[in-house]
Amino acid sequence: MNLNDTFAAVQDAGRELLALDDAAINRILLAVADAALQETDYILAENRKDLDRMDPANPKYDRLKLTAERLQGIAADTRNVAGLPSPLGRTLKESTLPNGLRLKRVSVPFGVIGIIYEARPNVSFDVFSLCLKSGNACILKGGSDADCSNRAIVDVIHRVLGRFGVNPHIVELLPADREATAQLLHADRYVDLLIPRGSGSLINFVRQNATIPVIETGAGICHTYFDRYGDLAKGAPIVNNAKTRRVSVCNALDCLIVDASRLADLPRLCAPLQESRVVICADGPAYAALDGHYPAPLLQPATDEDFGTEFLDYKMAVKTVGSIDEALAHIRRYGSRHSECIVTENKEHAARFCRDVDAACVYVNAPTSFTDGAQFGLGAEIGISTQKLHARGPMALEEITTYKWIVEGEGQIRK
Repeated sequence: MNLNDTFAAVQDAGRELLALDDAAINRILLAVADAALQETDYILAENRKDLDRMDPANPKYDRLKLTAERLQGIAADTRNVAGLPSPLGRTLKESTLPNGLRLKRVSVPFGVIGIIYEARPNVSFDVFSLCLKSGNACILKGGSDADCSNRAIVDVIHRVLGRFGVNPHIVELLPADREATAQLLHADRYVDLLIPRGSGSLINFVRQNATIPVIETGAGICHTYFDRYGDLAKGAPIVNNAKTRRVSVCNALDCLIVDASRLADLPRLCAPLQESRVVICADGPAYAALDGHYPAPLLQPATDEDFGTEFLDYKMAVKTVGSIDEALAHIRRYGSRHSECIVTENKEHAARFCRDVDAACVYVNAPTSFTDGAQFGLGAEIGISTQKLHARGPMALEEITTYKWIVEGEGQIRK
């Protein structure tokens, strides 16, 4: 199987996409949002085929699952993207040189963006809407776990594009096998940017093997530090929301760091977690503080492997520290530069945490569950970048454009 013809077709479709104005793009996006709701039964039936092949106890199950309510949210996100200003054709910088040459730096699409993702069928809609709005063609490489769901979604999108007379190759879904992944990683003649979304192992594999520029997204080992000056009334709901809102997403809490002076408050800080049956892996001092105050079947001693683990499940570690310095050192060692939080009423500690923590998103007295493009007012997101070049944090329209220089002259030549 050689996918070069497919890659070339997407590249050609991307060039055709440049001729579409923003009004036409918005009409297509609104039609796709309507179609997602009209085809709910079809999409959910195909999603059920994927769900039936997965153990419901698998942490990926929640990511894989689509519902009528989730499709309504996806449609709303698509409409939000349609309502955003176009990121294209913006003059980012302009000047006139002493020789009279007029320079403009103008925002333009990347061209073709490849997305490699696991059991997340919502990504198919999100990527398409953001890529279309930003003038990019996209190649989707979903995992086998969600193949039926992804094919149904792309089928719905292709039918809408057909009604508008738009080349359907602006969005292409590759086969779900490893050979397709291998070819995509080396399609540097056709693909301008790769974005992996999924586990740390997937992201590392793509980064280490691709010959195309890669933006790392997704892997989140998130901490919340309950400082010695933390407010318990704020801290308990922050910890609970960060851990239990959706455990299978990258902004979910993995490790609660607690100041040793506040161990007496640890049972109340963790009490709301009992309702969701969260398993706590506690270090020695934390275990002693929770023993007899947290359900015994849900409390276990922490191992070295529990720190630095992205659980993606109703499970979290608890680490005791003696100071903010120790908390920062723990985050430096085990964090993934995704999202980190401090609960404190001390302004100096809050400022120190924000300054010293190296992460895409840093929170003071708010849960890491807010790390999301829609929550940040960006519409849908194509991923959350944990690196520093080009984009960092939730990536939306602006982050999937680049720029070109336009130079206008009157016949000047360089001496």
